[in-house]
Amino acid sequence: MKMIEIDGSQGEGGGQILRSSLSLSMITGQSFRIERVRAGRNKPGLLRQHLTAVAAAKEICGADVEGAVPGSQEMTFRPGRIRAGDYRFAIGTAGSSTLVLQTILPALWFADGPSTVAVSGGTHNPAAPPADFVIHSWLPLVQRMGVDCAIELVRHGFYPAGGGEISAHVNPCQKLSPLSLVSRGDLIAAKAISVIAGIPSEVAERELDRISMHFEGIAREVRTRSSREGPGNVLMVELTYPELTEVFSAFGERGLAAEAVADRLAREVKHFQVSPVVVDEHLADQLVLPIALAGKGSFVTTKVSSHLATNLRVIAKFLPLQFEVLTGAESARISV
Repeated sequence: MKMIEIDGSQGEGGGQILRSSLSLSMITGQSFRIERVRAGRNKPGLLRQHLTAVAAAKEICGADVEGAVPGSQEMTFRPGRIRAGDYRFAIGTAGSSTLVLQTILPALWFADGPSTVAVSGGTHNPAAPPADFVIHSWLPLVQRMGVDCAIELVRHGFYPAGGGEISAHVNPCQKLSPLSLVSRGDLIAAKAISVIAGIPSEVAERELDRISMHFEGIAREVRTRSSREGPGNVLMVELTYPELTEVFSAFGERGLAAEAVADRLAREVKHFQVSPVVVDEHLADQLVLPIALAGKGSFVTTKVSSHLATNLRVIAKFLPLQFEVLTGAESARISV
């Protein structure tokens, strides 16, 4: 079978090119070679998080891998058969455990039996979708498509310490059903959650007081964790609609007032609420692969980001389908 050639510098030139390639290679059985890995990043090449994703994919399908060493910008991956099992992977840094998990879960949807998988590392990282986003926003949508999977946040892990863990139990499915998200419907519920670990409780209260000024009547929750899971702080707003739940987040930083964190998050949430889109930019990135695997589906999102466009190009390398992108003044409809 012909080796698929991937340019890791295309588009946004980040790690998603590698992760999507790994997922699709395992599922389709097609080998790939990637060059200029993460060329668009300040530190190009494979870092611990990406090496963990490669190692996890290799173990799950018995792949033959070349070039998977720290800093490498070239790698070859030749997959074998996807195998169910009980897997555990450790990043060893605050690198995103959610992104590693999302790399290998699609392959386990099509394994030869039930699997469990646990990934330790960062669960709440400003550069990646938080575990709450994966559990409350992404997971219900792929479950609607026929995926039989449960995900649990075992332990929080913030940057730079890491030390968190996310786990999943997945049963195989025969095929995925199409997903169409062209209207989100009226807002059902809104909740603000402040997570603090090794941080004074007043920080959470100030964040929630401020976010309540922006969104009158919003439900509030403080999630207090021990200092062993921190130090760290994240403020999230969860919006529940008939068709989906969106989770937005902003992270506390040293020297940044709690009110500033809340204001930053409020701007993002308000922008989404007044826009005509159904799926925000981050969720759009996460949905194109399962929709492609289903062979049919559509959603309305923001203007196509470089990240999303790159992901669409990678998918087209592995699957014989064509995405249709219809762009408007304030939104874009993605369909296959």
